Amino acid sequence: MTNDWQALRDELARWHDAGRVPDFWWRDDDATARSAPLVRMLGLCRSAAIPLALAVIPQDVSAGLLEDDDALVTLLQHGVTHRNLAPAGDKKTEFPAGELPTEALYRLSQGRARMAGLFGKRALPVLVPPWNRVSATGLVEALPGAGFCGLSRFGPRRRIDACAGLVQINTHVDVIDWRGSRGFVGTQAALAQTLAHLQARRLENADPMEPTGLLTHHAVHDEATWVFIETFFAQTAGHGRAVWRKAPGLFLQG
Repeated sequence: MTNDWQALRDELARWHDAGRVPDFWWRDDDATARSAPLVRMLGLCRSAAIPLALAVIPQDVSAGLLEDDDALVTLLQHGVTHRNLAPAGDKKTEFPAGELPTEALYRLSQGRARMAGLFGKRALPVLVPPWNRVSATGLVEALPGAGFCGLSRFGPRRRIDACAGLVQINTHVDVIDWRGSRGFVGTQAALAQTLAHLQARRLENADPMEPTGLLTHHAVHDEATWVFIETFFAQTAGHGRAVWRKAPGLFLQG
């Protein structure tokens, strides 16, 4: 193992020396169908015994996405269509600033109903906005009234509730180099993200109760990405090194 992995082991040891067990969670985005990359990821989920929160695009998802042995998988709602509706020149979002909350909620409710019809209780009423962005004024605050209990974006949260009645659990480690090669971001960069959030939590410069979130996108993984994820799980799971949390336990609080 390289010094990068040793730095991760050292940070996990610091948590244990402080009498604490670090926790993680795993979110994968853009799921629609049971493709070869998805099957590979679900196989890794089973073999590593790591719970997976799969962010599904309601409009495009197929009923055969999951099988009975995908017991560690929970579904989250990844917008509705994952189409960019932002005006030209603005940052990408499915929920642009000019959209009324009532209009966005109507679309979201349709998507939520489709997921519930296909997957029942395996689909949590948790919004994962495409591109991790909600620009529509007042939409986040309106989500609880439409039946949503959770919100997941990217970056350290400022507080546990995005608003009253809406639990926020974000991701913090993105393994894809979206602004460059659009392949694996590299072991050093991925672990730097991991260490930054773990250290900030340990030193209480970030919410210590927010689990460190791994963000993946199975459809665009190259071989280096798969190898990193497998190694990441091996370095954190088992032997009491860390705990990998299930999405229902995070979002369905109380």
